[in-house]
Amino acid sequence: MAFASQLPESRQDNSGAPLLPAGVLRTFLLVAFVFLLWGIPNNLNDVLIRQFMKSFELNRFQAGLVQFAFYLGYFLLALPAGMLMRRKGYKAGFLTGLCLFAAGCLSFPFAANSGQYSYFLAALFVIAMGLSFLETAANPFMVQLGPTATSERRLNIAQTCNSLGSILGVVAGNLFIFSGVELTPQQRAAMQAAGTYAEYLHKETLRIAAPYVVLGIFALVWAVLIAINKFPAFITQREHTAEVAGKPSELLREKHFLFSLLAQFMYVGAQVGSWSYVIQYAHDYVHAAERTAGWMLTGTLIAFALGRVLSSYLMRSILPSRLMAIYAGCNIALLITAIFVPGWAGLAAVLATSFFMSLMFPTIFSLGLKDLGPNTNVAASLLVMMIVGGAVMPPIMGLLAEHLHSTALSYLVPLAGYVVVLAFALFMTRYHRHREALSTFEV
Repeated sequence: MAFASQLPESRQDNSGAPLLPAGVLRTFLLVAFVFLLWGIPNNLNDVLIRQFMKSFELNRFQAGLVQFAFYLGYFLLALPAGMLMRRKGYKAGFLTGLCLFAAGCLSFPFAANSGQYSYFLAALFVIAMGLSFLETAANPFMVQLGPTATSERRLNIAQTCNSLGSILGVVAGNLFIFSGVELTPQQRAAMQAAGTYAEYLHKETLRIAAPYVVLGIFALVWAVLIAINKFPAFITQREHTAEVAGKPSELLREKHFLFSLLAQFMYVGAQVGSWSYVIQYAHDYVHAAERTAGWMLTGTLIAFALGRVLSSYLMRSILPSRLMAIYAGCNIALLITAIFVPGWAGLAAVLATSFFMSLMFPTIFSLGLKDLGPNTNVAASLLVMMIVGGAVMPPIMGLLAEHLHSTALSYLVPLAGYVVVLAFALFMTRYHRHREALSTFEV
């Protein structure tokens, strides 16, 4: 992968701890591709929302149910995923997740041929079930794949792959899902009179299936590669320790972990909501065509990926929580601009938020898991459950946009999310003053 050159196993940051211990680079890259793989459907959803509004003639709230079904699957399966891995280990989580992911993707041709919106929502729910297992496994796996001192950087680098997947998802949607055909009211009326409008809508629906079939095949291939790979011995030992010594009730006493749950819920809701309505924002305020707006979304995802690369580098010298506080403050300022100055300036501000949100998910995740010992797996599953923020906030944004007749004002919802992230970042900066970020295990 392009960033593999960043990962020499002896590299150290200013804490003196290596980024990766010896002998685990192959495992790191194998799991890093899983991050890329689940990034694709996450951002195909942003294209699906616009496509479903066309092919099923939905309003913004109804189309927002795409994200509700998707992130509800995350919420419901994250805790069972954590419990499975506590008993059976990370590999069981990866394999279960990849198989569910493939099953949901490969059901898309059936949903497309049926012409039923509810079938698509069901398929997306199954995909999300699989991704819930993958995220519950992959994020703590990366945190524990080396010294504690470099966990934030390690997870941010892995999440860069997720950003690449996000870009691929939007590019695939632009090329293979969006047809570029946008009917005027007069053209629509003429097709309805000629009896060809229903056929046109069905063809638009069928365009959705092919990218998901390809994605499902990749998931099955990667499940085989994960199955035959041997994980490092120290990961196996940690899995055993978690099964024997873990006491999830102890998490209730960890204030930083409890705060991280709220921060992750609000952040994911802010991220998903911002991206879900950026195409609509561009359409409303600068009258961009759907494909043009789709390429704008691709550009903002590239900014997101670049933000992760830069933040991974900056974390070598800047405390991760302090860097996140700076980024959250920038996004608050940008969304105030987007809300109150709609138009090209507001659109540029919405697109720019992706750069600064880039480090938030992995950094919140890593900070929330600090000092949790054998309870790390269960804590990770609870943090993944907070992805349900992505199910809750986009429909709220849709209702707000419908009620206030303003997509711009709906961005008050993600604005609130970044305020919470800022508060958490400041809290964790104080937390770091009372602990030393050192490796907690022999490697």
